[in-house]
Amino acid sequence: MNTSHFRDRVVYITGGSSGIGLSAARLFSSLGSHVMIFARREDGLLSALAEIEGCRLEDSQRFSCRRMDVRDYSAVRQCLAESVAAFGAPYVLVNSAGMVNPDYFEELSCEDLEETMSVNLCGTWNTCACLIPDMKAAGGHIVNVSSMAGFIGIFGYTAYSASKFAVIGFSESLRSEMKPHGISVCVLCPTDTDTPQLRQENAARPAETKVVAGNARVMSPDDVAAAMIKGMEKGRFIIIPGTHGLLIHLAARFFPGIVRRVMDFQIGRYHRHKGL
Repeated sequence: MNTSHFRDRVVYITGGSSGIGLSAARLFSSLGSHVMIFARREDGLLSALAEIEGCRLEDSQRFSCRRMDVRDYSAVRQCLAESVAAFGAPYVLVNSAGMVNPDYFEELSCEDLEETMSVNLCGTWNTCACLIPDMKAAGGHIVNVSSMAGFIGIFGYTAYSASKFAVIGFSESLRSEMKPHGISVCVLCPTDTDTPQLRQENAARPAETKVVAGNARVMSPDDVAAAMIKGMEKGRFIIIPGTHGLLIHLAARFFPGIVRRVMDFQIGRYHRHKGL
């Protein structure tokens, strides 16, 4: 891994107190970056910051954290303006804040959809809108975290897939607009990753979702973060961590009908077994 590209660079990470965001923050710290993390809940921010500082490459590196709810545009604008004034504009922005509420479509309310979209899509939009004017001066990187469910609609994930499909569409349009300004935009699409969110998610997944997921390998957040940085260095737009994820992506891209038939068969077999 190239340690010089991100050395002495300012990195902002939303959702940085746990999961993929925290792993990315630790990795950037080990590469010599100045790291600032943001999270909605205050609990966990300080302990996460201590972990990140413990990975530092040099004593001169700077670290900070702030509570921020990415759904609230006015609060995001104020928080990020103060952060830029105190910490400097980011060279790297990682939008890792996210939420998921799996359930049958008919059990999800409009409020569930609005909350999912407000965090996963609008939260990504809000941070980009507030930071891009400052990033244009020096260029840099924006990484928006989507998911495998961002290009394959999964049973039980109507709200989540809608939001993550939207993140990919937003990122693709933004990539084109930001390229002349020296800002690269990419989207990270991990498979299931061993995070606190996944553990909560598994408890709420419909049975059919678990059937489709099968015994798919769960990635570590550290491996996802490493794949993210490798993809950034190679200039990739879609970053798919892991061989399993890449195979799923290729199948969905080139053989979407087969992928749908396989999922329909798995769900149909489960329903027949249960007498549904």
